[in-house]
Amino acid sequence: MQIQALLAVQGGAEAGREAVRSNMGSHMEVAKPAIFNREVEKVGGFITACRLFLRMKLRKTSVEEQVQWVLSYVQGGSVDVWKENVMEKLEAGEVEYKLVEEFLTSLRKEFRGGEEESVKAAELRKIEQGGRTMEEFVQEFKRTARGSGYEGRPLIEKFKRRINGGIRRKLMEVENPPASIEQWYRRATALNRNWRESRREEERLRKRETEGGGQKQERQSLP
Repeated sequence: MQIQALLAVQGGAEAGREAVRSNMGSHMEVAKPAIFNREVEKVGGFITACRLFLRMKLRKTSVEEQVQWVLSYVQGGSVDVWKENVMEKLEAGEVEYKLVEEFLTSLRKEFRGGEEESVKAAELRKIEQGGRTMEEFVQEFKRTARGSGYEGRPLIEKFKRRINGGIRRKLMEVENPPASIEQWYRRATALNRNWRESRREEERLRKRETEGGGQKQERQSLP
């Protein structure tokens, strides 16, 4: 009975926290997506904006309502023909989406097709870490890798070739090298952060020694 009472209290507390989070989301200002009119280079940003708004404002609505909301921002020129076809299929029951993400995926494929994958793959072959921090590079690498067609071992190999050689060698020479792309992200970031902190500490010590040496020499030269 005591265990059941504790579980009930815990469940009530969790429900209360969830209600607070839900209520916060409903009152937050969230930018609506710009109208999408079939411009290929804008489909990614449009989908991201829709996904964010749906998550923050329309989580409790049905999938059908969410799809219709997205379609309301698809307008202009030949894209209207595609929208009308989708709406006719939905009304006729010829197509049904269990999740709005399925619809967003179909929208991306419709207007990007294989073009996005080839473009992202080409970008992935060009980017380099260079003088950037690992945090900055990992974010760009993730963005470029998304939709590039690379995953698993091929994606790891791409990441290894794009980061600076010193970090790559250190991670490959350890007893248990990273096995997944997420491990490569985390451990490369930690190693790069530690290296930067070490360099800053060396600079501080060098500066302190330089200043201390100058003061000592000045004292010795005084009459």
